[in-house]
Amino acid sequence: MRIELPFLGKTKKTFIEQGIKEYSNRLKHYSSLHIHILKIKKIKGWTEEQQRCEEGRLLLTSLPQATVKVVLDASGRQLSSEGFSELISRFEQNGQKHVAFLIGGPTGHATEVFDAADHLISFSKMTFTHDMVRLFLVEQLYRAYTIKAGEKYHK
Repeated sequence: MRIELPFLGKTKKTFIEQGIKEYSNRLKHYSSLHIHILKIKKIKGWTEEQQRCEEGRLLLTSLPQATVKVVLDASGRQLSSEGFSELISRFEQNGQKHVAFLIGGPTGHATEVFDAADHLISFSKMTFTHDMVRLFLVEQLYRAYTIKAGEKYHK
């Protein structure tokens, strides 16, 4: 199974980028991970809704056909790390070839992204920068695979 992580723009903080690289490298032992940076077009005078729509279009059109879309949003269902690992296992058992985790921009997701979602999950009711959520996501993906493998990283 290939995990798709389309990121809206570059990660701004070096320490976050380093963490993403660290966990991405660790994940190589378990799964195929594809991080792609999408160039965001910002038009002067656009409303937040127009910006969200453009970002949503970028996210959705960047994915291969038949990709399972997991949208991350505070309104989603919260999972434990074990529950997240079980979700990953179900994707693999169902023969999913591509699973994408979609993180919105600073103002969240467009309606089209929510409509396209196969799963809606939340890491917390708290608000985090979208860059920090990238790091949390890659770390939780690594944790999910170590849980599946019965390794002690999780504890």
